[in-house]
Amino acid sequence: MRGVTPTLRDVADAAGVHPATASRALNPATRGLVNADTARRVIKVAESLGYRPNPIARGLKTAKSGTVGLVIPDLTNPLFPPIVRGIEDVLEPAGYSGLIVNTDNDPSRERAQFESLRSRQVEGFIVATALLDHPLLDQLRREGVLMVMVNRRPDGLDVPSITPDDAAGVELAVRHLAELGHRRVAHLAGPSNTSTGVVRARSFRNTVRDLGLDEDPALTVTCPYWSETAGAEALRSLLDSGAEFTAVVAGNDLIALGCYDVFAERSIECPRDVSVVGFNDMPFLDKLRPPLTTVAVPHQQIGAEAARMLLDAIRDPSRPARSVLLPLSLVVRGSTAPPYSG
Repeated sequence: MRGVTPTLRDVADAAGVHPATASRALNPATRGLVNADTARRVIKVAESLGYRPNPIARGLKTAKSGTVGLVIPDLTNPLFPPIVRGIEDVLEPAGYSGLIVNTDNDPSRERAQFESLRSRQVEGFIVATALLDHPLLDQLRREGVLMVMVNRRPDGLDVPSITPDDAAGVELAVRHLAELGHRRVAHLAGPSNTSTGVVRARSFRNTVRDLGLDEDPALTVTCPYWSETAGAEALRSLLDSGAEFTAVVAGNDLIALGCYDVFAERSIECPRDVSVVGFNDMPFLDKLRPPLTTVAVPHQQIGAEAARMLLDAIRDPSRPARSVLLPLSLVVRGSTAPPYSG
């Protein structure tokens, strides 16, 4: 048989089982239907023959592709890889794989990517959208496309979602600074066209008011992007305005990194002159000087829960949508301290 690709029937014959049994044994999603010893024997034979299952052929027979689409707005943002890892940790044992696309927050590119994935017969989507207003997702929902939202969700979209409790996370950050003695706290907010930016900014205002800190609208600057560059530009504008503050709550860790850039260029010492709190707990923040205090988001858990939700929806498309808020925690490091009194 040199040069001939082994078939499922070849595996079944060599293992002494029916082809249907071999098929079930080789599919992680149906392996539990086969006797464990038989499954091990089939897998061993398949490996020895060099057999590779054909997911396209399987999809033609079952009308299921065994794939889901992962729609990411910005793959360069460090918060998304652990989300993807969590998704894959759940999909793989269930016999599914994910096809990842990057949209760059560009609506036309996103539409094209969705159509490309749909042409590949993906069974559903896990979507990490950034936008509050999202007509495409409304359209897909009306067409019966299965989706789960991760990390954030557009207003009024009735689909399952798994998101961090952003409001509670910001409250943790502001309360921490207040307990250190800070009264004038600035907020470098995320983009106002994203649900995350809006929710975190609203929570900042409410917590400042609830804790009796100085309420000054001039201490909030909205960044147009979730980026280091945008964070740096926002802090420069705040400093150039002459506003007085002793601490900053950044919309996310990338915006906080922009603050570090400005501290270096303007000889501002952190945390002596200004304390900073980030949001997300990206990798390597403990390597900064000073290490960044931040709100930790369980990104891998978010991805895993999103994958479970989507698999549930694939198995039962009629089940009602549910939304889950994951609790967050504050990781206190060296970028926060009491305000300098000297």
